[in-house]
Amino acid sequence: MKFIFRSGKSNFLLALLIIVSIGACKKSKVEPESTAPVPVTVGPNTKQTPTTDRTQLTNDSLFLYAQQVYYWNDALPSYDNFTPRTYGSDINGELFAITRFKIDPATNKPYEYRPSNPGVPKYSYIQDITNKNPVAVLPNEQASVDLEGNGNDVGIFAVSAVGINSTTYRLYILAVDKGSPADDFGLTRGAYITKINNTTIGVTANFDSDRTVINSTIYGSPNSITIEGVKTNGATFATTLNKKSYKSNPIFKTNVLTVGAKKIGYLAYARFSNESNSFSVLESAFADFSSQGVTDLVVDLRYNGGGYVNTAEELVNLIAPSSATGVMYKEYYNSTMQNGQATILKNQLLLDANNKVQYRNGRMLNYFDDVDYTLAKNSHSFSKKGSLNSINNIVFIVSGNTASASELVINSLKPKMNVKLVGTQTYGKPVGFFPVLIQNKYDVYFSMFETKNSLDQGGYYSGMVPDVVNDKDYGDYDFGNPSEGLLSAAIDVLVPKTPTVGVVSRDRVMSVSADGLGVGIKSMVGEFNQNKEFVGMIETRLKNK
Repeated sequence: MKFIFRSGKSNFLLALLIIVSIGACKKSKVEPESTAPVPVTVGPNTKQTPTTDRTQLTNDSLFLYAQQVYYWNDALPSYDNFTPRTYGSDINGELFAITRFKIDPATNKPYEYRPSNPGVPKYSYIQDITNKNPVAVLPNEQASVDLEGNGNDVGIFAVSAVGINSTTYRLYILAVDKGSPADDFGLTRGAYITKINNTTIGVTANFDSDRTVINSTIYGSPNSITIEGVKTNGATFATTLNKKSYKSNPIFKTNVLTVGAKKIGYLAYARFSNESNSFSVLESAFADFSSQGVTDLVVDLRYNGGGYVNTAEELVNLIAPSSATGVMYKEYYNSTMQNGQATILKNQLLLDANNKVQYRNGRMLNYFDDVDYTLAKNSHSFSKKGSLNSINNIVFIVSGNTASASELVINSLKPKMNVKLVGTQTYGKPVGFFPVLIQNKYDVYFSMFETKNSLDQGGYYSGMVPDVVNDKDYGDYDFGNPSEGLLSAAIDVLVPKTPTVGVVSRDRVMSVSADGLGVGIKSMVGEFNQNKEFVGMIETRLKNK
């Protein structure tokens, strides 16, 4: 199984305006070796002495796998120079060190340098499969919903604090996971919270203490939370939300907007979840767009950190015009893997979609003998789906949380359509992987392949820059409402300078604009813990030899 996504725990700075949460994804498991693999000779290796110590075996395996499967393995030193056993139980520190060697000439920093958290790799990570949250797919994170659509929380995805004047702010809900307790109660994006567990929220002078309450409740893992506030229709509410397990639809919202002579289909998509969770609802949404005569599209990926590559392909094929043929995108592995020299992968058994070992003629299949990593076998083509056949103009709403499989969709469509981006710069993750299981304990996600579109365009390691920069993701309107800041900007791209009937401008709604905050609001700077969603890309369709 291959993934593209962003990993690690993220803390996003709240300049009182916007808080966003992202990240969660699924992986396939493979059986590991019982002893450290015998390495292919890559420089001197005289210090790898025989051992039965599991920590040393793990140290060795982590580095020896990297020497063959890590995308930037050409920059790694020899075993003797790296001395993996010096890291002991700090295997995350060892992985971090591995990711420091290859430098991006565009930034003079490692490709895996993560500006928001320089102490962890931007892409690669390790998961202890013996000690993980049942719905989490990233290290040190608790996903609100995994890539099978399984949720296990109260369902408030994220919030943002928006200054109303110099003395008050509103804590808007940015999104609610479908099927969750919050969704069952009728909460949506655009509702705002005035009390949490009987603590009043919204006084500027109390923001520091409010932030502590918010982090321990909204961004904690409460079994229950009592909140009061105001829904988008103006009605007040008070409720206690109790954590539960639930199945979640990955679509936040769809809508069809008539603007002038155009019919604009709008899709807000949370995650590229697996086939059973995503395909039918996506196909239904696009069938509805077709039946309503949609002429243009806005696809909202502002909170979508990625997921399964085959689901990304599904979305591309639903969006693309019928004229789109040929190569959609290509996956490039390192030369060791492409040339059939990554012999270490003999230790990794090839599993099916149900995590069962695959056999051929009575032989167990593995990731070396039975998988082809050449470019020819890892080029993927358009195959139009659905009846929405003639869309030529599409706007993607994006943010720093838009990553990996989301970016793959955008990049794949650029050669075939008029593609525009509205929002803020994306995360920047053109690489993906499949997991390597070490010592029956750790799933290791090395960056393994890079994706490029049919024109060989890719390399967006610093993110994709929007055509229209707009950071006004306040949360004061629901998804699909043409008054919502980013959707309004997207509509302006598709229908330039055409006013939307019945829409009140944001400057009149907000008593304090984003560019004119009062002194009291400006001082309200802090962090909310953003650690509830997945970022990445997962490939499940490795090509057999």
